[in-house]
Amino acid sequence: MADPTGFIKVPREVATKRPPAERVHDWREVYPDAVGKTLLPIITDQASRCMDCGIPFCHNGCPLGNLIPEWNDLVWRGEWQAALERLHATNNFPEFTGRLCPAPCEMACVVGISRDPVTIKNVEVSIIDKGWDDLRVVPQQPEWHTSKTVAVIGSGPAGLAAAQQLTRAGHTVVVYERDDAIGGLLRYGIPEFKMEKSVLDRRLKQMVLEGTQFKPGTEIGVDISARELSEMFEAVVVATGAKEPRDLQVPGRELRGIYQAMEYLPEANRAARGEEVSEQIVATGKDVVVIGGGDTGADCIGTALRQGARSVVSLEIMPEPPLERPASQPWPTYPKLFKLSSADEEGGEKLYSVNTQRFIGDNAGNLAGLEIVEVEFCDGGFRPVVGTEREIPAQLCLLAMGFLGPERHGVIDELGLELDGRGNIVRDEHYATNVPGVFACGDCGRGQSLIVWAISEGRSCAHGVDQFLAGRSKLPRPIGPQERQLAV
Repeated sequence: MADPTGFIKVPREVATKRPPAERVHDWREVYPDAVGKTLLPIITDQASRCMDCGIPFCHNGCPLGNLIPEWNDLVWRGEWQAALERLHATNNFPEFTGRLCPAPCEMACVVGISRDPVTIKNVEVSIIDKGWDDLRVVPQQPEWHTSKTVAVIGSGPAGLAAAQQLTRAGHTVVVYERDDAIGGLLRYGIPEFKMEKSVLDRRLKQMVLEGTQFKPGTEIGVDISARELSEMFEAVVVATGAKEPRDLQVPGRELRGIYQAMEYLPEANRAARGEEVSEQIVATGKDVVVIGGGDTGADCIGTALRQGARSVVSLEIMPEPPLERPASQPWPTYPKLFKLSSADEEGGEKLYSVNTQRFIGDNAGNLAGLEIVEVEFCDGGFRPVVGTEREIPAQLCLLAMGFLGPERHGVIDELGLELDGRGNIVRDEHYATNVPGVFACGDCGRGQSLIVWAISEGRSCAHGVDQFLAGRSKLPRPIGPQERQLAV
């Protein structure tokens, strides 16, 4: 596998980003060129670090089961087309995951037991970006067309993966999206500086040329009923995501200036693309507080800084993670380690082990600040530390505390889909729901998760739908929902 001694001779090296002082003044990706191009001078050596480990645990760390040692070896040998084919064999959209996935595969890398793991994510994005640049990513027409029709509700990564697989299986697939453009949170939730929308648009063009039909601006339950849709199509795939946000009900929540992250980020994305947004929520000249320390919170930080916020403070109820893997999170599990996102590098302050006790308003009913308190974990919960209360200024507060599950009104209620105790759609091993002919994949069935899980679920769901329509399927089927709930 690649150079047998590469992991000994070559140190880990990642893509160089533009200086924070430069990139906060524009919305382009944080790299000086497309990340794949930026990496090309170093990527062959980085691929050589993939050792002949015998049992590649990276396969298990990756929800898609990516053939990582194979395409590392091919890149090292300069066989880029073969590497691209092996990459696409398990992942429809490696340009998305190569930019947005937190790379659990790297935490399972065998090299990582004793030294820095292989830069798997960087090799992945180099393969696909070079493939696009060399015009080697082309539409894949189905060998034959069936007479079967499938509707996909939702155009996030799960819906798009299911749609592409089913189109390539020969079915007629129509993707419905309630927003005015296709892409779901890939378009309106992910900021440009993490993934420019041209990366999404070129993949959508490929899907159109393959035969997938897109219907943006169509809300199921409003423009067309879910029941009508199920009568029009022989199978329906629900891939609506988990968009029900977690709220923070503390005194002062009614004040003006407190918004959910997904109220704020889509408007910012539209404005960054040149669209006019009336009464846009902006951070310009304001003290901004972001509650929640995950990826969505980081997106809010980077966006607020680019809009010219006076200050940005991020609040996290959990304690600051360690720099090194703790004994309680042994290899090859995915550890919770301290890391700085590109947005964190650009500015702002991060406070750990704190909770918000109340929002403070001015005489006009606008947000003026927050009262926060330090917390400690005790008896299975967080309790405030007496005497640590303090106030911080804020004219804009963004809630990025995660999501509770799919929205129930519309598709779920109309079709009578069964939900589990967490509010997610119940599926069997083939991703079929309790309603015949209706399937569910992605966050609406799994719960809020990673983009790599969404793509994997979309691919697996496509196998179930294809088998339902044709009696058997040649599409790959990694594992079913029951096994997936254990593979966290």
